[in-house]
Amino acid sequence: MSKTRIGVVGCAGRMGRMLIAEIAGSGDCIVAGGVEAPSSPNIGRDLGELAGIEPLGLAVGGDRAALFAASDVVIDFTVPAASVAHASLAAERGCALVIGTTGLDTAQAAALQAAAKRTPIVWAPNMSLGVTLMTDLVEHLARRLDAEFDIEILEMHHRHKIDAPSGTALALGQAAAAGRGIALDGVAQRTRDGQTGPRRSGDIGFATLRGGDVVGEHTVIFAAEGERVEISHRATSRRVFARGALRAARWVVGKPPALYDMKDVLALR
Repeated sequence: MSKTRIGVVGCAGRMGRMLIAEIAGSGDCIVAGGVEAPSSPNIGRDLGELAGIEPLGLAVGGDRAALFAASDVVIDFTVPAASVAHASLAAERGCALVIGTTGLDTAQAAALQAAAKRTPIVWAPNMSLGVTLMTDLVEHLARRLDAEFDIEILEMHHRHKIDAPSGTALALGQAAAAGRGIALDGVAQRTRDGQTGPRRSGDIGFATLRGGDVVGEHTVIFAAEGERVEISHRATSRRVFARGALRAARWVVGKPPALYDMKDVLALR
């Protein structure tokens, strides 16, 4: 069988470098190429050397269209506006796409939905297999535990993260709301400050911490009178996200056009 050709956009970033190393060491996939902004000082560098492995004989490029044309699937951990542009490019080129970008607004999410009508796209705020299973468990618990259990979500990330709450925290909130059969927007409590009064029954609360080099920590708390259930996930290396993205990339190639997530990849629905 031929190996899956995987391209990486944002290949000089922390996730991009890990992805290059994971793909190169996979055995059943090959690095099709990697691109950065044309102004990047990394243009022309060998992708393998950039990723801290043996040279691959492939240079960092700046032509995204050429990368999509050369790949079976492209992996994107960039920023919302870029991910939307890449989804459109993937649809034009008939290339599958895996997106791990967080912080997309409603219009940007709708743009991904539109592109996914023409090509298969996996979009997940967290590519970790453990977080995917945690999300499934949160929905199950929210469905089984009645409204006497208040739901609070705590997350912590490194000081450089630019969006809050994290995409993963919001996905966990969506899972809890789905378990309760309600819309998250109507019950989400994202800030508390000053004289807030008692907690409103049925709310799903979010608390955000930022500091140091924390890769990602998430805890969902179900608190009732006399007992509390907590589910936590801690990522100590970004490699878990790279491994999950690679699994998604293998899975999505050849799938019909649609917008998928990691639950689809792990056959949880």
